[in-house]
Amino acid sequence: MNQSDFWIIRPFNPVFCGAFALFILLLIAASLLMRGRSDRAKRAVIAVACILTLIGFFVYKYFLSIDAEYDVITKGMGGFNWWGELPLQLCNINMILIPIAVLLNKRPLMSFCFFLGPLGAMMALAMPCNGFDGYSLLLPRMLGYYGTHFMIVIEALSLATFGFYRPKFRDLPKTCFTIFFVTLAVFCINMLLRVTGLHPKANYFYSVETEGNFLLEIFHKWIPVPFLYLLPSFVIIGVYASVIILGFTLAERIGGRKRETVSV
Repeated sequence: MNQSDFWIIRPFNPVFCGAFALFILLLIAASLLMRGRSDRAKRAVIAVACILTLIGFFVYKYFLSIDAEYDVITKGMGGFNWWGELPLQLCNINMILIPIAVLLNKRPLMSFCFFLGPLGAMMALAMPCNGFDGYSLLLPRMLGYYGTHFMIVIEALSLATFGFYRPKFRDLPKTCFTIFFVTLAVFCINMLLRVTGLHPKANYFYSVETEGNFLLEIFHKWIPVPFLYLLPSFVIIGVYASVIILGFTLAERIGGRKRETVSV
């Protein structure tokens, strides 16, 4: 095995798992270091991390725009288009929303980021697009793609590990409303990009076309209308969020009982 083969990254192969473990260790270390610090300091750390990730995102997109190999890979899909590479997908929009959520202390927005940030990023990591599966991690586009998505995962989780957000069942209504509002806003951006011709195939959040996604194809058969066919997915997200909330609730109750036993 030569050096380039050693760095090949695919979903859940040793390189992938090793890189993911390093980012989780980074989250643990940062959470421990910030324990006992002021909320202001914690907010600053999260916001700066997201801003640096956003800057890195655009640096990565620049290298993507001049990547000859990637241009060949995506030629059949229209090639690189800056208007199609904005941070408006389900995962990377969190780089923008997380700082707003923590700096303004907006709980519904924190809830959106906590639930959908890791979900969107892990979906992108588990099912990478063409050009991001089976190549060396040392390539600029691979470092950018995996580094950005791993950072989004730990930045979203830091909302909980830094003590800003603990999911509660009472969050569900506002969370669903926030998801609906953000998705609708992104859909409107898609339509604007299409109407103006800036990006005729704009499809952030998959809100205009299913692009072959088997689950969205089913929803589209039920509701053959752009954006509206996403409504059933909100139910799935609600179930997913409920499972996570239940886990936190049970963990808190078990922890509370243990503390009561120790105090007795």
